[in-house]
Order: sequence, then structure tokens, then C-alpha cells
Amino acid sequence: MTRRATPGHWERYWAEREEIEDVYSNEDRILRQLEDLPLEKRWVLEVGAGSGRDSLALARRGASVVVLDYVRTSFRVIRRQAEATGLTVHPVCADALRTPFRDGTFDLVFHQGLLEHFRDPRPLLAENARALRSGGHLLVDVPQRYHVYTLAKHAMILLGRWFAGWETEFSPAELEARVRGCGLVVVRTYGEWMVPGFFYRSLRYALMRAGLARLPKYPAGIWPFSSLAASLRAWLRRRRAGLYTTAMIGTLGRKEAS
Repeated sequence: MTRRATPGHWERYWAEREEIEDVYSNEDRILRQLEDLPLEKRWVLEVGAGSGRDSLALARRGASVVVLDYVRTSFRVIRRQAEATGLTVHPVCADALRTPFRDGTFDLVFHQGLLEHFRDPRPLLAENARALRSGGHLLVDVPQRYHVYTLAKHAMILLGRWFAGWETEFSPAELEARVRGCGLVVVRTYGEWMVPGFFYRSLRYALMRAGLARLPKYPAGIWPFSSLAASLRAWLRRRRAGLYTTAMIGTLGRKEAS
């Protein structure tokens, strides 16, 4: 059985990525889903904060943001960005399944690239929901099951070469069911593509690690960056079936008053 990545693995991972400009972002897909939420002077929690880029952007919007991770190296990456921008976030080193917050503390809880690392996602989502106030929102962002990225990922997991150890993925319907299962109402589900794709990103990182070349982060003039590709993605976003073509999906849920 392939093991989950350990805290030591993630400590090394973020230590090697303190130059955050070389690390791909999620292209603001999280922020776009939160644009219509009133977050100024509201409390926000990012669980498994990683680089913290989304949290810093929400702090820029006036939110009071707590970033939680069990890897202290992650906080160095976040602190470096915060100092450069003059923004403030509040780091907490803790287990995501046993957070040190009272019931109903936050107006928004979100995480990206986290749920897929749990063999049983229910305890994490239950803890997220517990920390939400009535009327608050939970946003969960994960890999989408029916995608070539999933095939490549599982091949690398079997070979013991996947950077994150064991990992799973979810279909849009499955993710919605998980969010409903922790007592929340589904507001919407979205999907986004990985641009540039997984294979280009893997090649770029491999060449950089080997010291052979530094390919452009976003190569111009190829299919994913063409206007036709952008038009196709816009068309697919308007259709439920389009979610099943995306590499990443997310669901926004709301905690109703009890």
C-alpha cells in the first residue's frame, strides 16, 4: 500500500519552494468563487495553507485570515510574501482534524489540494463544518476523477514517484455528496483546467531540478493559450458536463442556521 506523505516530506517540499515565483498558482480559481462573499472584517480559515497565496489575497480584501498547517516551513513561505506586501495573516501550526478553534468561529473555511490526501474525508469535512458559523461557507477544491491527469498520477503512485505519496480524486457528484454529508447546502460546483498541462509542468520541473534548462512558466503560442482554447473552456464552464473535462473541481457549501 502506498503511504501518505509524512510531515517531513512536506517540510522538505516547501523548503525547496521558498522561491514561490517558480511554483504554479491555481490561477485565482479559488478567489473567483469567493468574489460574491462579503469577507471584509470577517474571519477566514485556510486549512493546509501551503503557499498561502489565496489567503494573502483575501487579507488584501480586508478579511481577517488564519492559515493553518502542520508544516512550519510553509509559514516561512507565507511570511516572506506577507512581508513583501505588507499584509497580515495569522499562522497556526496544528492538525487539520483537531483544530484549536471554538465552534462557529469562521465565516469562511477553505482548502485546496488537501482533501485528496485523506483516505476517509469525512472527519476533515466535519471539522471544517464545526468551525463554521451559521451562514458561513466552506469551499473544497480537489482533483477531478475523470481526467488524463488522474491516469498519469496513479501510474506515478504505483511506481512510487508521485511527489505527494498516496492521493485520490473525486467526481463532481461525489464531492457534492461529501459536502452535503457534513450538513452543508451546496451552493455551486465549478471546474478548471490545468494550463499549462501536467506533462509540460512535469517536464519543466524535471529540467530545472537537473539544472539543464528553465522553460517558460507559461509558454506562448501553443494550444492551451490560444483564443480558440479559451473560447472552448468558456463554453464548457456553462455546462454541467463540462465539469467532467476539467482537471480540478471545487464545491462551495453553506452552513444553514440550525
